Amino acid sequence: MCGIVAAAAGNNIVPVLVEGLKKLEYRGYDSAGLAVIGAATIERIRSVGRVAELETESAGTISSTGIAHTRWATHGVPSERNAHPHVSGSIAVVHNGIIENYESLRAELSAQGYVFTSDTDTETIAHLIERLLHSENDLFTAVRLACRQLVGAYAIAVIDQRRPETVIVAREGSPLLLGISETGNYAASDASALLQVTRNMVYLENGDIAELTASTVRIARLDGTPVERPVHVSELSAAAVELGHYRHYMQKEIFEQPEALANTLEIVSGAKSIQPGIFGADAGALLADIDHILILACGTSSHSGMTARYWLESIAGVPCTVEIASEYRYRTSVPNPRQLVVAISQSGETADTLAALRHARSLGQSKTLAICNVPESAIVRESALRFITRAGPEIGVASTKAFTTQLAALFVLTLVVAKLRGRLDETQEATFIDQLRHLPVAVNKVLALESEIEGWARRFADKQHALFLGRGRHYPIALEGALKLKEISYIHAEAYPAGELKHGPLALVDADMPVIAVAPHDELLEKLKSNLQEVRARGGELYVFADADSEIPHSEGVHMLRLPEHYGQLSPILHVVPLQLLSYHAALVKGTDVDKPRNLAKSVTVE
Repeated sequence: MCGIVAAAAGNNIVPVLVEGLKKLEYRGYDSAGLAVIGAATIERIRSVGRVAELETESAGTISSTGIAHTRWATHGVPSERNAHPHVSGSIAVVHNGIIENYESLRAELSAQGYVFTSDTDTETIAHLIERLLHSENDLFTAVRLACRQLVGAYAIAVIDQRRPETVIVAREGSPLLLGISETGNYAASDASALLQVTRNMVYLENGDIAELTASTVRIARLDGTPVERPVHVSELSAAAVELGHYRHYMQKEIFEQPEALANTLEIVSGAKSIQPGIFGADAGALLADIDHILILACGTSSHSGMTARYWLESIAGVPCTVEIASEYRYRTSVPNPRQLVVAISQSGETADTLAALRHARSLGQSKTLAICNVPESAIVRESALRFITRAGPEIGVASTKAFTTQLAALFVLTLVVAKLRGRLDETQEATFIDQLRHLPVAVNKVLALESEIEGWARRFADKQHALFLGRGRHYPIALEGALKLKEISYIHAEAYPAGELKHGPLALVDADMPVIAVAPHDELLEKLKSNLQEVRARGGELYVFADADSEIPHSEGVHMLRLPEHYGQLSPILHVVPLQLLSYHAALVKGTDVDKPRNLAKSVTVE
């Protein structure tokens, strides 16, 4: 979950390193640091906190070779002594991931006289490479041999004062790519960090090691076998990762949802019928032969999977189970070779989801589908089928447009499976395609309610707790609303199926506990209205997101906001948008760091 940038170029790369870290700060912001080749020694600058502080401290530093890092703390508290880069002799290293055998390596190196000055697992890598250089005069070979001793996930970048024009990088389990340009060669955890210098990207595979100079790139496997990796021209632009006129990336990404949905659904909305080939050339035969669907995901992505379960079972008629990825591989499950395993991840590098996918495959479940926002990611590459959500880069830690585009992709999956199972006639198919085509317009209408939602946020931003309620396919939307509120405003929030109120949570309800209800005009509305009466009878204050035709009257203690239109099965996509806005504006009132909430990071690449 840390961010790495490295550069070997013919000009001063310090501004490139710092600007790259700014783009990667969503991956971690406990501390930041850089190391560059100086005139006589490695110059290292580290700071606790944000990249802006590092930028100030590094002003005036000039070098053509260097590495940089922004940290999300795992081993050791956020502090300057634990900040990367870590050094050993003339070596400096930055690292993303977790080295599982670092304790045994640390004990071995300590016994040989190496002194550790941090609590991190990364410092072990620096000392290990330095020790190997005593017998290997080649930095590339020393790093390669060191990596073969590491157990766990890593992406590393290494420089050596004695080899001032060279950067060595390697990856296993953590993302790392190269940027190729005429002025130099670069490496980073994410393409967004390198768009400032190039759009030509090389995506390293697990077990790859690369040597970069200003004019050359050499890639090999950890056994020393040379390999070639193709150059891809990134579809991203530098403007796509700029804030523009918005106050925060989260706000920008909330308002980008109509465009993100339109892009994601372009292949469907422009067609007269839905074809399995949307998911890959072999999708027709593979999806026709499934009898169950298992969805693996974490956090917000798991909520999209929970919503899809309602669609898949009611429309497609196929049983569906949703598992938290971090739990799935640590329990004994019953494998089913005819089961479709769906892995959902914004980054495609989510460690728990990737590990769960691999575990499912190890059990003989080869029918796999990735729903992901990053085409070149590990989860996409390791799945038989894929659907790329064209949400564009999502920088804010609290996911918004990635979630709604995941929902759109899962609804398309539902329609494809329903059609293959003979449960979708031409009239229904045409109706659903029309609804998908109109979805961006419908979301735009919801976004127009921002000023009213802002008023609501001011009403309860000073509360300590909040309760979210939903029923049926809107219960996962309530879960997502609660997650957003606690992620960025730090208000403790819980979500329940509204029918569960009387089974315990009602004991918490009083005048100081705002209750937010998702109340679409669907088959469960009358049941939900009864649940809301239970809240009012106990003095609870209600904030209800209803549809235009929901027959819920305004009254004392009941605040009502009506969405412009009811959207049937796709209603969850509309109803989550005001919950995103509510959380965003509550966080603004409280003055929290919206895009970089405490203790969190965007791309969760460690367990």
